[in-house]
Amino acid sequence: MYKNLAATLVAACFISPAFPQSAAPAAPPLKIGFVYVAPVTDAGWVHQHDEARKAVEAALGDQVKTTYVENVAEGADAERVIRDLARQGNRLIFTPSFGYMEPTLKVARDFPDVKFESITGYKTAPNVAVANARYYEGRYLAGIAAGRLATSAGYIAGFAIPEVIQGINAFTLGMRSVNPQATVKVVWLGAWFDPPRERDAAMALFNQGVEVMAFHTGSTAVMSAAQERGKLAIAYHSDMRQVAPDAQVLAVTHQWGSYYTRRAQAVLDGSWKSAALWGGVKEGMIRVDSFGPKVPQKVADEVRARQRDIAAGRLHPFKARTALLDNQGHEVLAAGKTMSDEQILNMNFLVQGVQGTLSK
Repeated sequence: MYKNLAATLVAACFISPAFPQSAAPAAPPLKIGFVYVAPVTDAGWVHQHDEARKAVEAALGDQVKTTYVENVAEGADAERVIRDLARQGNRLIFTPSFGYMEPTLKVARDFPDVKFESITGYKTAPNVAVANARYYEGRYLAGIAAGRLATSAGYIAGFAIPEVIQGINAFTLGMRSVNPQATVKVVWLGAWFDPPRERDAAMALFNQGVEVMAFHTGSTAVMSAAQERGKLAIAYHSDMRQVAPDAQVLAVTHQWGSYYTRRAQAVLDGSWKSAALWGGVKEGMIRVDSFGPKVPQKVADEVRARQRDIAAGRLHPFKARTALLDNQGHEVLAAGKTMSDEQILNMNFLVQGVQGTLSK
């Protein structure tokens, strides 16, 4: 009898409101990995992607857990790191560098249940999506500002891939849209991130009389060089006024947080699909802002107005007002025509006004 009573009391304890049953365990967080081609610094390409990683954490909270590996060389080392992240249980992996595309595809074949986002890549797979931004839109706007302030510009470039060529050409066309005599001298660096060589190249161009500098590399070295020499420069990737408070004309900034958050949410709710996105000013992925103190208000207002025109579809940087010529004098686009996305994505020439050749 007493044994039965004791058993009844014990059972009652477990169903009493004073002793509620344990809640179902929470789902484990979605583990997300990021691979960076250079160190995380206070500004630049990697900085913008790390800010996007933080935006994912802020938006999704305990639903996600992120990790990153920085300063990973493109090629075999990238494949090793991406593979390690997949083995560690990351179900979503962002690989934001063009040279990570092939390693990402290779690892993805071995981990079909992992989702990969190849940023600046162009090859997709069932579990590999690609995304890129129309950086050239921001470059064109920066060129307008540069053309209002100077006639000669320099451009430090990493590699002669279409994305970089688009930027050089759009910047030059922007300059020449307001200053038809403007010229742009190009120096190919053969690296994405090499601050000493970036600085040396900028100094060499300043010594040649260049008035304003643009660049497609990963550090703030060009901005620092312009600040040191009392010259002007266009910040790229992110606002760089902290290193060039007087030299910065404006910043062409890349905004990845919204895209990264949407893709993480899609994995969480099971709606993720392979896709290809090429977004720009209209989509909020490219923005020109952070004007410096040497930029007249009327120039800033003009650039902002042209930015609104691009967002609304009223302005396209690669629409030929007159016949578009390359820097060898050959017509590449007839007057009144607009380049297709396919033509832009395969761009392999430098426009009239650019002083330089495509690196091999």
